[in-house]
Amino acid sequence: MGIDIRKAVPHDAANACALLRRSIAEVCEPDHRGRPEVLDAWLANKTPETIAAWFASPTNHAIVAERDGQLLGLALLTQAGRVALCYVEPGALRIGVGRALLAAVEEQARAWNIRKLNLHSPESCATFYERHGYANAGLEKSCFGLECNLMWKQLDAKPEEMDAKRKRFCNCSE
Repeated sequence: MGIDIRKAVPHDAANACALLRRSIAEVCEPDHRGRPEVLDAWLANKTPETIAAWFASPTNHAIVAERDGQLLGLALLTQAGRVALCYVEPGALRIGVGRALLAAVEEQARAWNIRKLNLHSPESCATFYERHGYANAGLEKSCFGLECNLMWKQLDAKPEEMDAKRKRFCNCSE
């Protein structure tokens, strides 16, 4: 009963949309705190049609995590090295779904010869990415008005090199 990772297809869009919306509303509640101006902006492009287009785009690598046919998570990597989506079903947190999705995205990035990944993480999820080797470059306002952590990871770096860069792009000690 492991977690299966597979390429997302446009047919997955409706279920993926429902999962995204639940995850943002519930898991990210400490970040948006139910503020309609933030939550509505965050959810505005989370429609089955938009998600199907993201999944179908040849410049995106979209994957889903399943167990026994049930969708547990999804992730999307762009060819520009941006992890645009990495969301887990609220009831499936802390069982390895996010870790499996992130590992699969990083594997695809390496196959595309992408050396550095970046993403915006809400504050409540930043520690997850830090545990998986992402450096936190500080807060940045997202397109939907939420202060998010700009996270990045050098894929070809050794773990000890990443430790030295963990806090800032500039490699300063603060």
